[in-house]
Formats: sequence, structure tokens, C-alpha cells
Amino acid sequence: MAQLYFYYSAMNAGKSTSLLQSSYNYRERGMNTLVMTASIDDRYGVGKVASRIGIETDAQVFASDDNLANMIETALKEQPLHCILIDESQFLSKEQVRQLTHVVDNLDIPVLCYGLKTDFQGELFTGSQYLVAWADKLVELKTICHCGRKANMVVRLDGDGKPMQEGEQVAIGGNESYESVCRKHFREFLWD
Repeated sequence: MAQLYFYYSAMNAGKSTSLLQSSYNYRERGMNTLVMTASIDDRYGVGKVASRIGIETDAQVFASDDNLANMIETALKEQPLHCILIDESQFLSKEQVRQLTHVVDNLDIPVLCYGLKTDFQGELFTGSQYLVAWADKLVELKTICHCGRKANMVVRLDGDGKPMQEGEQVAIGGNESYESVCRKHFREFLWD
């Protein structure tokens, strides 16, 4: 029986690496996967999922208003699919998460979503909110703060490397723009 998984973490915990490894494991056993990623994140090129350790794969991109169930059903007409893997799943809409539950429940295909749980202000992303609510399995991938504690929060940095307290929820960036920290340091940066 297929399930909906949400693998979440702060930045730099290896979410994309884990996704790429999962896809490789399926393909190594002769099974087909469909890797998808949000069109908003084009840091590594359009239609690419890439890890900071240097591995990558092609991916089908989706926009916030795309019907993922329809996209997956169209892909199924070309070949059987054994697993759907979604990178940057925090950018999913509520309706898209609902569509993924359809894929799991009606098409019996496992869906593995990888993404951030919260933004730089400690608020849930929409996609993450509904994945937390509706996923069958929640799996935290861990990384560490500069102090050695588990990092479960992210701070956004300005051009001078100082933590920002305000701004749009979504601003695409990497290590130059974000730092994963523990809740204690997040509090010191933003709440205290």
C-alpha cells in the first residue's frame, strides 16, 4: 500500500541528496521514478534537482497552479511509475498536496516529498503545513547549528550577513542567504 511521506528539515541537511539516493535505489532495481521540483527554484537550472555534494538529475517542473495529479497521470501513459519524488515541497499549494493524496490513495504510487518545514520567521510554509497534516509518515532529516545543537530553524541573512527579521516569505538562495540554527540561536536572532 502506497504512502505519502514528508521528509523535512532546516537547510543543509541533505534533503536533495536523500531524494536523489531514493530515486537511484528505485531505478537500480529496474523501477521508474518521476522526480519533480518547483519551478520557482532554479538555482541549479530549470528542471534540475541538485545536491551540494555534486549529484543531480533532471526533473519535471511544476508551478503553483499546476495540477500534479494530472501531470502524474500523463506521465503514467508513457511508462509505469513506481515512485514520485518531490523536491522543494514547501512550495506546494494546499490543493497540490490534496492532489498528491489522490496519487497515493487512488493510483497506489508512493509519493516522497522533501522540503523545509518553516520559513526564516519560524512560520510553516503552505505546502509543509498540509504535508504535516495529511502525510502518512513524517521524517525529520537532521543538521546542526554552529553551536553543535540540532538545527531546526533557518535565518535569512542580508547582504552583510546579518539576520533579517522581515521580508517576503520566499526568497530563493543558498548558504549566502540562509543559515540553519537551533531554536536557542533563532530566538536570540529574531525573538529576544
